[in-house]
Amino acid sequence: MRRYFQVSTMAMALVGFMLVVLPSIYDSRSFLILMTQIFIFAIFAMSYDILLGFTGIVSFGHAMFFGIGAYSTGVILDRFDHTLPYFFLAILVGSLISTFISFIVGLLTLRLKSHYYAMLTLAFSGLFLVAAEKWRTLTKGNDGFTFRVPDVMIDRTTFYFICLALMLFVYFFLKRITQSPFGKVMLAIRENEQRTESLGFTILHYKVLASILAGVTASLAGSFYVMSLRFVNTSVFSIDTTLDALLMTIIGGVGTLAGPILGAGLIEFAHHWLTELAKEHPIFERWLIFFGILYIVAVMFFPAGIVGTIQKWGRKKQTPSKKQSIEKHKAAG
Repeated sequence: MRRYFQVSTMAMALVGFMLVVLPSIYDSRSFLILMTQIFIFAIFAMSYDILLGFTGIVSFGHAMFFGIGAYSTGVILDRFDHTLPYFFLAILVGSLISTFISFIVGLLTLRLKSHYYAMLTLAFSGLFLVAAEKWRTLTKGNDGFTFRVPDVMIDRTTFYFICLALMLFVYFFLKRITQSPFGKVMLAIRENEQRTESLGFTILHYKVLASILAGVTASLAGSFYVMSLRFVNTSVFSIDTTLDALLMTIIGGVGTLAGPILGAGLIEFAHHWLTELAKEHPIFERWLIFFGILYIVAVMFFPAGIVGTIQKWGRKKQTPSKKQSIEKHKAAG
């Protein structure tokens, strides 16, 4: 296991170094925008992994927190000022609203099990979508609106490094939390909720805290998402946004944190590549069908996700088989 962790650490360090030097090698504006989208959706997918991978909560309404962060940033920068202090204020406002909403929604829904909770979160997300479409004086409805960003974030290369640093910070922050006693309780809830409750833990409290953590992280991703586009509309509340996070987490590896980052990269690259391919070849206009096939193949051959499968292979190589253990015991005897 020690060797496995050494290899994984070296691989992460190599990837990090490549991401740092990448803009100096290939500084295409469209490529930098794509990479920043990957970093942002990696943060969003990691927030979903806190629910699904570490607490065992399936949510179909996670986009509401993403949208809260997006609209908080867009409205404040559009209505007040586009300077850096107001951007930090927008992040704070989005985080506070997400904390409040996740707390209330968590108390109302987390007592329910499995699909009942998932359907209720979808309903709450739908309420936010309808409110954003109808409150046109604030949101401009489905037409959306553009806004200016702080001067330091106008340059795409600078924004690339800001998003990369943010993704790494969120990864190590969430990694630290999942390895803490709180994280161990979340894993225990995922594995066996009844047994964890019998040990004296108040399950609802831990689920609500996990929901708040995931909601605030998703809100942060939403804020930077609209900063990348410099435009916001009601699509940030759509169920497609939640499904993207779900698929990124599943394909990359549930409960790994590194998996959602890899999943975000694969899915965003596939989106971009298939969209460009459809422009050149009409046969690929229905590229969602090919994308669906890709998902099916990934789930069939990597049921634990890419990172999860690699981790399993590493454990199998490090764990001696029963036959080897018996032979080693006989030789020692």
